[in-house]
Formats: sequence, structure tokens, C-alpha cells
Amino acid sequence: MLALAPVLLAACEPQVPTAEDFIPEYKGVETTLLDGDLVQFNVAMTKALSTRDVSDYAECAAAQYTLIRGYGFARHLRTNVTQEAGIWRADAVYTISPSLPRGLKTIDAEVTAQNCAEKGIPAV
Repeated sequence: MLALAPVLLAACEPQVPTAEDFIPEYKGVETTLLDGDLVQFNVAMTKALSTRDVSDYAECAAAQYTLIRGYGFARHLRTNVTQEAGIWRADAVYTISPSLPRGLKTIDAEVTAQNCAEKGIPAV
């Protein structure tokens, strides 16, 4: 019985997180053109530390998509974030435009795409 004690104690100890537990895994982007300049981005990832990580992933997708379409700016309309079974998902909607749109939540697509690349966040 004493011989089993170390095994039982080891099984009860909490797992110590490693650095790999904090490296996000990006699972992909689905892009849907809703109407002219209105675009929806559905992203999925694991190992997000907060809803901000998932929102950033969606914003990076929006910035890259904006550049692909030949535009320079996007305006954030909404982002819904959910988490289930360790998978974080965001459903984000942006408008894209060639000039700076009105509103508070605008992004310069080129600057944002560059920041995303520097942070290692993939895009479309």
C-alpha cells in the first residue's frame, strides 16, 4: 500500500501549464460578403486568453480582406464571441471602404494588417 502512495499523490497534483498552453491555435476564417461593402467574418481558435484575442483575430481577417478587395479602411459594426469545449469563436461584421468611413471604430487596413503580422496573427 505504501508503494502506491507516490503514484496516488502524483495523480492528485494540479498540472503545471507550459508555454505551449498559451500559444493560440488559429483554426480558420470564413468570410461572407453580405451586401456590397458589408462583410461577415467567422473565426475560430483555441488557447485564447480572453475574448480580446478572438476579436483581434477577426479584426486581422477584416483588415486583410479589405486590402484584398482593394480598399483601405474598414469600420467595425459588431463582434459576438462564444466559447464551447475549448474552442473560441467570433462572428464579426465590418463595412469596407476606399476612404475613411464615419464612426468611432474604424481601422486603417494596411496598418492593422502590419500589426497583425508582427503579432503573428494570421489573416484571410
